[in-house]
Amino acid sequence: MGYSLGFDGGGTKTDCALLDAKGNVVGEGHGGPSNPLRSGYDEAIASLRTAAAEAIAAARIRPEEITRVCASLAGAGRESVASRVQQFLKDEFPGALTQVTTDCEAALEAAVGSGPGVVLISGTGSIAYGRNAAGETARAGGYGPWIGDEGSAFEIGRRAVSAVARSRDTDAPPTEMSQTIPTTLNCPDWDELVLRIMNNPDDVFPKLFPVVAAAANAEDGAAKEILFASAIGLGNLAMTVIRRLGLKGQKFPLVKCGGVFGHSQMLDSLLDSVINSGALRAKISRLEISPAIGAARLAARLAELPSQAASHGA
Repeated sequence: MGYSLGFDGGGTKTDCALLDAKGNVVGEGHGGPSNPLRSGYDEAIASLRTAAAEAIAAARIRPEEITRVCASLAGAGRESVASRVQQFLKDEFPGALTQVTTDCEAALEAAVGSGPGVVLISGTGSIAYGRNAAGETARAGGYGPWIGDEGSAFEIGRRAVSAVARSRDTDAPPTEMSQTIPTTLNCPDWDELVLRIMNNPDDVFPKLFPVVAAAANAEDGAAKEILFASAIGLGNLAMTVIRRLGLKGQKFPLVKCGGVFGHSQMLDSLLDSVINSGALRAKISRLEISPAIGAARLAARLAELPSQAASHGA
C-alpha cells in the first residue's frame, strides 16, 4: 500500500505532508523556498530534501516505503522547471510514482477536491486558479514579480519601499513606514536598504507586508492606498478566472490561500467586496487544509493515472 508524500513549495517556504494508505497525515515537514525560478535549483532541491526528511522522521518510516510523490511548486508551470524537479524526485524516490504540478493545483485539491471552485493564492507571489463542473480549468496571474504578482506580499512590500522613496524625494505627506521599515529589517540607513534589495529582493519585500498592514490600521494614507490597490488586483485575478469558467452567476466556493490573507481586515474585506460585486453567489472562505496535504492527496491518486503521466509529471 505504501505512503504518499506531497510538497507545497513557494518563494518563501516549503511544506511537506505524508499520508498513510488510509489518507491519514502521519508526518509533516518544512523547509526553505523551493520556487526554482526565484531561489535557484540548488536551494529549491535542498528545501525539498529538508522538508521530506522531517516528515519521514516524524512518521518513523523508511524512505523506501514511500510509493507516490507529488511536488506542487510555484514556477512548475514551466516545462523546464517541471522536468528538472521531476528528475530529482525520481532520483530521490526511485521506487515511487512521481509527479510535478503547480502550487495552485495542490491548493485547489485541498480546497475542493476534484469538484468545481476557485482558489486565490497570495503569498510571495499571487495567482488564481479554478475548475468548473465540466472539468475545465483556468488560471490568471502567476507571472512573477517583474510582470505581475499583484496583491502579493512581494508587491505590497515593493510598493511600501517605493512610497517611502517618494516621501524622501518630494513634498508628499510623510508615512510612518519611513520609520517602521528600517526597524523591521534592522537596517541602519537607506543606502543599506537599497543594497539589500539589490542583492536579494525576495529577502526584503515579502517581509514588509506586516509593516504595511500595521500602518494601514494606524490610518497611514500611503499604506491604505497600497492595500486598496492590492485588493483590486487580487479581485481582478479571481474575476478573470470566474468569467473564463462561466461561474459568474453560479454558486461555487472561492477559497483564499497564502500568507497575505487573515492579517489585514482592510485588505480581506475590500477583496471580498470586489469579488462579491462581480460574483454574488461565490462562497468566500479561507483554506483550512494545508496545500501540502492537497499535494499528498494528488500523489495518492497517481496509481490511477496512465504510467507516462505518473512518471514524467502532469
